[in-house]
Amino acid sequence: MTAKVEIDLRKIRHNAKTLKKWCEEKGIQMTAVIKGVNGDMEIARALVDSGITSLADTKVERIAKLKSAQIPATYMLIRTPALSEVSEVVRHVDVSAQSEIDVVRAISAEAVKQNKTHAIIVMVEMGDLREGVMPKDVPAFIEQILQLPNIQVVGIGANFACFGGIIPTEQKMRELSSLAKHIQKEYSLFLPYVSGGNSANYYWLKQTKDVGCINHLRLGEAIFLGRETIRGAAIPGLYQDAFCFVAEVIEVKTKPSVPYGVQSRNAFGEAPTFPERGMMKRAIVGIGRQDVYVNGLTPLQPVQIIGSSSDHMIVDATYTDIQVGDHLRFAVDYGAMISLMTSPHVQKTYVQTDEKNGRFPTKTSA
Repeated sequence: MTAKVEIDLRKIRHNAKTLKKWCEEKGIQMTAVIKGVNGDMEIARALVDSGITSLADTKVERIAKLKSAQIPATYMLIRTPALSEVSEVVRHVDVSAQSEIDVVRAISAEAVKQNKTHAIIVMVEMGDLREGVMPKDVPAFIEQILQLPNIQVVGIGANFACFGGIIPTEQKMRELSSLAKHIQKEYSLFLPYVSGGNSANYYWLKQTKDVGCINHLRLGEAIFLGRETIRGAAIPGLYQDAFCFVAEVIEVKTKPSVPYGVQSRNAFGEAPTFPERGMMKRAIVGIGRQDVYVNGLTPLQPVQIIGSSSDHMIVDATYTDIQVGDHLRFAVDYGAMISLMTSPHVQKTYVQTDEKNGRFPTKTSA
C-alpha cells in the first residue's frame, strides 16, 4: 500500500493509564471510546492491558467482533440503536445508551426472547442537541422503562461538544448530578453510571472541587491524541503523536502554481482558487479524500498541502529534496484519524518508539 498509519501502542497505554488515574482520583470510572479507531483489536487489547475494563463503540458489529476475540471488557453501545439492530444489541452489548421508548420496548421484548437482562443508560438532552430525552421528561421516561421486563436502568448520561459544541460547564454537571440524585431517590435506583460526558470534560475533571453524582466519563480523543475537544489543546502529560500518517510520493514535478485554461468546478463541485507563487516544485502522494480527511493533516516536513482529489494529494515541496518513492509524514487530528482507521486502503502498522532508533514497526495489520 502507498499509505499507512503508524500506531504507537506504548503511547496509547500511557495516555489511558494517566487519564484513568486522574479520573479515579475524583471517584470517576472511565470507559475508553474506540469508535474513532474503528474498534481496532490491537488497540483494544492495549487498552485492556492498561487496566481499562470498559470499552464503548457506536457499531454493534465492531463490539461483536471484539467479544468474539475474547477481549475481556464490559462493552457499551453509545449510539441509540435502530429498531432493526435490536436483536444484535441484546446478543452482543452489555450496556446501551437509550433515548427512544419504542426502542427500549423492542429491546425488552428481545431480551425476554433471549432470556437476558439488558442494561441501559438513559441519555439526557443537556443542550448539545444530539441524542437525549429532555430533562423534564426523564422521570416519566424512566417510569415507563421500569414497567418493562428484562431491562435494568443502570444510569443516565449526557453528551457535549459533539454536534452543537456545547461545553460541559460546572453548571451543566450540577444539573445532571441533581437529576441523577432525584431519580435515585424517587425510584430507589442505584445508578452506577452517571455519565457526564467525553473528552470535552477534561477541564471540568481537573478543576472541579465537587463532582457531585457524576461517576463516569467516556474518553476517546484524549486517549488517542492527547487532546481535549473544546479548544483542541494538548493535555499536559499526554502524548499527542500516538498516530502518524505516512504516504508515498508518486510524482515530483516543477509546475505553475496556478491552474491554466478555462476553469470550472473540480471533482467535488468546488471552484478552488490558488495564489500565484510562480513555478513550484509539486509532489503528489497516492492518497486523497476517499481515504483521509485531508484538512485534518499537518505535515511534519517542510511541505504545504495545496489540495487533493479522490486519490491524489498535492503538496508544495519547493523547499525539500523529496524524490519519487520517498515518504511524507503527517500528524493527524480526530477527523483524519477516524478516516484513516476506517479506510481499507490504509495499512495499519503498530510501532514501538525507541529514543535511540526512533519508530520501528512491531506488527502490521492484515
